[in-house]
Amino acid sequence: MPLQTLIIFLLFSFSLGAVIGSFLNVCIYRIPAGESIVHPRSRCPHCLTVIKWYHNIPLISWVALKAHCAYCSEPVSCRYPLVEALNGILFALFFYRFGLQSFTLVFWLLSATLVVISFIDLDHQIIPDVISLPGILVGFLCSFAIPWVSWQGSLLGILIGGGSLLVIALGYEFLTKQEGMGLGDVKLLAMLGAFLGWPAILPIIFIGSVLGTVVGVPFMLIKKADRKLAIPFGPFLSVGALLYIYFVAFWNPLMRWYGSVFYDIWQSFW
Repeated sequence: MPLQTLIIFLLFSFSLGAVIGSFLNVCIYRIPAGESIVHPRSRCPHCLTVIKWYHNIPLISWVALKAHCAYCSEPVSCRYPLVEALNGILFALFFYRFGLQSFTLVFWLLSATLVVISFIDLDHQIIPDVISLPGILVGFLCSFAIPWVSWQGSLLGILIGGGSLLVIALGYEFLTKQEGMGLGDVKLLAMLGAFLGWPAILPIIFIGSVLGTVVGVPFMLIKKADRKLAIPFGPFLSVGALLYIYFVAFWNPLMRWYGSVFYDIWQSFW
């Protein structure tokens, strides 16, 4: 693809991602509150004035209004442009990585979903079932559009993804007599297994655990908290999944070896 054409497509991908990111902000705010994500129209959280479309242009309006409401002049959180920019960057990165492919749309859908899940988990330490449970079905259907994921691999991904974290969560609770991981994380990993197949499970857990340790331990030291401090695991699993997707070409040789080992073990039982 010529450089000029690539730049145009990347700008389009970023712009589309930012526009969708504006809607993701609505989802992040309203889903935990049990509110409709389509009605009523977006309002200022301070003065409750309906926001006009030209005051709601992703990124541009926030900068043009100097991060304040156009009506009551109350400050507008930087969270809104952050989510828009993050989703735009993810859309552009996945287009750059995979180009004009049907599964690029799947990864756009998944990355947008993970943005919503991550911010809700950070805010409320929950992963809503209204996202993860339908996401398992959608992930299974979308797996048909990803060349390296079979429908059998997707089903195994659901079982292994959800089952592995469930065993860890129950084992931790049994040994420590306290809850260490919510079932929301279990359902999230089942959803990721549905989209990406069972070979993705171990790398996602590994990356998420490393990131959780790197971020969580210093955070606990700064807060002078003990190990009971609740740190949401959903964002780390989400980042692990996004890194796995983006670098899937580099994982392929490892995945073939990794898959053959488990296949040999499976065969040994028959």
